[in-house]
Amino acid sequence: MKKLLIIICLFISGCTNHKKTEMNISKDDILEKLLSENNYVIVDVRTKEEYDQGHVVDALNIPYDQIDENVALDKNKTIIVYCRSGNRSGIAFQTLTDLGYEVFDLGAYDSIKLDKE
Repeated sequence: MKKLLIIICLFISGCTNHKKTEMNISKDDILEKLLSENNYVIVDVRTKEEYDQGHVVDALNIPYDQIDENVALDKNKTIIVYCRSGNRSGIAFQTLTDLGYEVFDLGAYDSIKLDKE
């Protein structure tokens, strides 16, 4: 019985440490992993005018208020969204998640460390 309790405690401790490690993964680490897998689409959810002033290289422009069940994105790819401040990308994140997409929110355009044009 004592051995069983020790094994259970070690197991729980291992699970707890694993979860702590997962929680320490940064947004940059997640983005780096997504980019290395090369199975993503970047979507700028700002207005066309904002997009035309500058955007992440190869980003599609789909304003957040135009994202609905009719949006034609590949559900086999992770959708990476961003906007000016992070508010609209948060809304797009939720909408796309509700539509069954795997989504990563980059947040604010000015804080993104990807190539821009």
